[in-house]
Amino acid sequence: MTRSDAELLRAHLAGDQAAYPELVRRYQPLLWTIAYQELRSREDASEAVQDTLMRAHQAAARCTSEGSIRGWLVKILFNICRDQFRRNRGRPAEPWPAEVLDEIPAPRNPISDHETRIDILTALAQLPSELSQVLLMVDLAGWPLSEVADALGVAVGTVKSRGWRARNRLQELYQPALQVATEER
Repeated sequence: MTRSDAELLRAHLAGDQAAYPELVRRYQPLLWTIAYQELRSREDASEAVQDTLMRAHQAAARCTSEGSIRGWLVKILFNICRDQFRRNRGRPAEPWPAEVLDEIPAPRNPISDHETRIDILTALAQLPSELSQVLLMVDLAGWPLSEVADALGVAVGTVKSRGWRARNRLQELYQPALQVATEER
């Protein structure tokens, strides 16, 4: 029987040694994806996730998000990413590393799909953080709007409008690359 997140958190607080590692296994991949999207660096993303999990472990008794442990973890992560981004502000932006693109499953047409991924990731990287966060959480991770709103500390309507603006802006940024690729063929 699989225990809910709230049950695992209560078990952790009660001294169950296996409860917190189970929460980590559930959410570490999602947290890393969000951190990487925010920080655009494997090292910074790994550090942010590690800090998030450590802070969550230390603050577990203060968690008031019984219904959404995921939202609580993401809120901690966003705060850490924001702090890390401020610290790294003077550091030049890093291009998307090739190994990230290599982790994407093999496409039917490797060359064309690889170029498409680069174009989409380049367009996505040009979005403001508040727009890319919504795209990542709602469209890619499939979160309910209410949980995204809670994690970001905004109203559901704001999440909807940011999602709409993000999808439109992404399409605007991606269309020129698509047209150039079509003309080259």
